[in-house]
Amino acid sequence: MTNARDHRIDFFRGLALVFIFWDHIPGNPLANLTVRNFGFSDAAEIFVFLAGYAAVLAYGKVALRDGWVVACVRILRRAWVLYVVHIFLLVLLMGIVFVANNHVETRDMIEEMGLYYFLGNPQQALVDELLLRFKPNLMDPLPLYILLLLGLPLVLPLLMRKAEYVVGVSAALYLMAPMFQWNLAAQEGGVWFFNPLAWQLLFILGGAVAINGQREHAPELRPLVRQPLFVVSALYVVVCAAIALSWRWPEVHDALMPQVLAEWLYPISKTNLSPARLLHFLALAYCTAKLLPSGPWVESWLARQSCRMGRYSLEVFCFGVLLAPLADMGNALADDHWAIQVLTALAGLGLMMGLALWLDWNKQLTRVVPARAV
Repeated sequence: MTNARDHRIDFFRGLALVFIFWDHIPGNPLANLTVRNFGFSDAAEIFVFLAGYAAVLAYGKVALRDGWVVACVRILRRAWVLYVVHIFLLVLLMGIVFVANNHVETRDMIEEMGLYYFLGNPQQALVDELLLRFKPNLMDPLPLYILLLLGLPLVLPLLMRKAEYVVGVSAALYLMAPMFQWNLAAQEGGVWFFNPLAWQLLFILGGAVAINGQREHAPELRPLVRQPLFVVSALYVVVCAAIALSWRWPEVHDALMPQVLAEWLYPISKTNLSPARLLHFLALAYCTAKLLPSGPWVESWLARQSCRMGRYSLEVFCFGVLLAPLADMGNALADDHWAIQVLTALAGLGLMMGLALWLDWNKQLTRVVPARAV
């Protein structure tokens, strides 16, 4: 595997973090600009796919250099760090929501965040928290990533040698999960919002793309309009965007949507990553990769800010989770005025960028500079 870093991965991870933050502020006008408004998938697919890409790329290099056992130890150590972070993040989130709810009269933030289960069953909720079964709003992505990371040592060796076999088994599991209603248990007899048996396919596909990207490929000389896969993908993205935009006008949607297509398409399950969502994300990712190859655009100021957030995705994600209810509280105290909603969304983005900048600066300070030879 090469050591060259594709800055587009960091850019889109950072962009996904911004979308996740904006999407989780109720009534946020800037949430109308996120990817979920223009198709069937949203930032969650970006996050999981690129998590698989980055994990396989990083730990695959470790496996090649130091062996599979060392790679396994590092993966498990990372999963443990994520588990501890998840526990502390949930405690901080609950504290923020409880305090914020005391100052807000126009809505029940405890109900919005799904925290009444903790108030009614604190002991069981603590047990469920440790078992990753108690996941209030905003807290679903980390447990999913922890579980996917724990399974990576089992598939990493074969994924690096015969990725198509792993993808095949992963796809079969993805198809069987909703068919047989396989999922993991959550609190109060529920199931995981992100079914890991379905979402694992996206993680594996990200890893397979990372492996494939390290191999030599003959350059594609045909223009994009003469590449069948790009044309089909672009058409699907456009159709999905048209359908998603029509949801804003139900009468128009119902009049134009063929009944046969509606019966096949709906409901578009996020829990089980319905095929329509999966295909939309894959088509969108393919078109984006074709239309935005690596180049000078990643060196622009805005792109560099997104890349920096993407490099510190765990820290920035956790910070965004804590900022979302604070932004919601600020909006509520201002009677949900449009200007304040935009201001809190932009202020949160600025704080996330500031955290990434500080982490980058701190990393440079702690880096050991080798002494010059005399």
